[in-house]
Amino acid sequence: MLAEIGLVTLGLSFFAAIYAILASVYGARIHSERVILTGRNASLTTFPLLLLASAALLAALMSQQYQIGYVWQVSDPNTPTFYRITALWGSQQGSLLFWCLLMSLFTFVATLINWKRNRPLMPYFIAYCMATLAFFVGLVLFMENPFARFWITPDLAANAAVPTYLFIPPGAERPDPLLLAQSARGLNILLRHFGMIIHPPMLYLGFVGFVIPFAFAMAALASGDLSTNWIKAARRWSLIAWLFLSLGLLLGGRWAYDVLGWGGYWGWDPVENAAFIPWLIGTAFLHSVMIQEKRGMLKVWNMALVILTFSAVIFGTFATRSGLVESVHSFAQSGIGVPMFLFWGGMTIVSVALILWRWNTGKLRDEHGFAGVLSRESLFVLNNVVFVALALAIFWGSFGAPILSELAMNTEITLGKPYFYSTTVPLFVALYILMGIAPLSAWGATSARRLGRLMLVPVALSLVTLVIVAVLWTRDAGALFGYGVVIFAGYVAGYETYRGAVARRKNTGEALPLALLALFGKNRRRYGGFIVHLGITVIGIGVIGSTLFQVETQQNLRAGEALDFGGYTMRFDGLDRNQIAEDNRVMDIANLTLIRDGQEIATLRPRHDFFPQAQDMNVMNIAGAHSTVENDFYVLLAAFSDDGSTATFKVYINPLINLIWWGGLILILGTLISVAPSESVPARVRESAALKAGARA
Repeated sequence: MLAEIGLVTLGLSFFAAIYAILASVYGARIHSERVILTGRNASLTTFPLLLLASAALLAALMSQQYQIGYVWQVSDPNTPTFYRITALWGSQQGSLLFWCLLMSLFTFVATLINWKRNRPLMPYFIAYCMATLAFFVGLVLFMENPFARFWITPDLAANAAVPTYLFIPPGAERPDPLLLAQSARGLNILLRHFGMIIHPPMLYLGFVGFVIPFAFAMAALASGDLSTNWIKAARRWSLIAWLFLSLGLLLGGRWAYDVLGWGGYWGWDPVENAAFIPWLIGTAFLHSVMIQEKRGMLKVWNMALVILTFSAVIFGTFATRSGLVESVHSFAQSGIGVPMFLFWGGMTIVSVALILWRWNTGKLRDEHGFAGVLSRESLFVLNNVVFVALALAIFWGSFGAPILSELAMNTEITLGKPYFYSTTVPLFVALYILMGIAPLSAWGATSARRLGRLMLVPVALSLVTLVIVAVLWTRDAGALFGYGVVIFAGYVAGYETYRGAVARRKNTGEALPLALLALFGKNRRRYGGFIVHLGITVIGIGVIGSTLFQVETQQNLRAGEALDFGGYTMRFDGLDRNQIAEDNRVMDIANLTLIRDGQEIATLRPRHDFFPQAQDMNVMNIAGAHSTVENDFYVLLAAFSDDGSTATFKVYINPLINLIWWGGLILILGTLISVAPSESVPARVRESAALKAGARA
């Protein structure tokens, strides 16, 4: 019954999305409000339909309906409830359905919020959102359906694998439920981690969220309403999508650090980069639209950026799911690669054609020119160029060069960390410098003398900080240069916030803390952005420390022996063999005592997890770590003897790595401040008051 519910609701949502496209476009062309409303209502119904389909699949996972092929693939009788929930997006079919659910939810909410305030844009907005949704629902319905079931047909050979069918074949019988349960594969062991209940949904929310500003931009081009209305409608959605994608990237780094067992958090893996590229272009878009709002400039460039962001999202989804690249993050090879590539190319071509059409009519002409190279708009453009250059460099290293070499020379090549460090580090340095200088400049012309005067305090504070770092920690020239650039950007954010609070205190007489709070309430976008810059500064400090100063060693120890390393003493107290966990995995756990300055400070328990019933990869190496502000003491159980008397440990000391996660929390706070509504009085109340004032006049 659950499979039938899923199939029916998927089919209805597909036809509802198709109808919404046709009715919205046709209604807009003939100016029929009634037809447009039917298209809107059809688009709104896709969310409850897909919610019901997702609920049916989740219910099948929770009730162990192993006749459904997807349930058999991603769970087994030993799977805990927590991981049965995460299994909803644990493999190709379920994750695509979850993607569709989120897309319908975003469209549902955006349509209801913007229906009245951006009425001319909405028919085309709905059409673009529904075109994207219809494509993905079509993939789920016709190619990657999670509701296909195992059926034994009369012509099935005795030793053949039982196939799955969407509909019951003639004369078919159900397989033995007990045999299905015994042979169920279970969730991929790499996905059995707390972060997997958060990391994929955050990435999907970020990917899906960027479809909304793209749809508003295309609606502006299609409708001819090329004012800043589409930017105002899309800005908050862009920030929300950017926040979710940032969270997804950070949580992915943490998952890799905890689960993959190599002492790092970012390996320049192609699928990691496929999520990072839209983040870079989306960040450029968020900066660039401010120029159009303030100065009426870069209209074509902003359209191009929003199309590039959408294109990067679709390409990243395609690369992950098509088998284009091999990665620990990617799904198995699938036949959806060709249709996804065609959809990606088709949407990009149509969007570019719309830009060229409106550009030829003169409706995308800028209202102002650049006043000077040091103006804020000029520096923001340089900032954009760096972001796009980073995205292109990462794309080339991850996809461009490997694919081209295979097509042209039939040779597989992989550009590793040396390529990415050599190309991205100079660009990141330029990015942090611009992040420090741009907020100090002004819209329009800015003199070098004025800009230099404003830079004095942040530069002085940065130099003092570098002297302290050199005296207390390191004199490495590269590290000091990197810290100087990153810290300068952070000091500018803090200094500008302080200057704003002081100016307000002089004007109002408020105490400095109250003036600071009022400042954030009055201009959330600007000062929330400074908090985001502070978060990125903290992340930068953590990245430099953990990259340049990571040290590692490996040593074999007998029980009772100790290792002295990096100011710590690690004592091996023994090995607990063959411990059975709740989900039936077998654990070998090392017991370690960590000592510093003669004091026992922590007990660490790195372990090997063996999953007897898992397919392919069946062993995980889980690290033990002791975390402080200064560093992480991170240890892996590399090998051990059969009797547990000796073990080999691989130990890393990762300086300042926790600043990456803490910087992420600061970034989240700043984004939430920027997204929060700044108007305390509802729009309808203000409009009513304005009408009454006009009547009195």
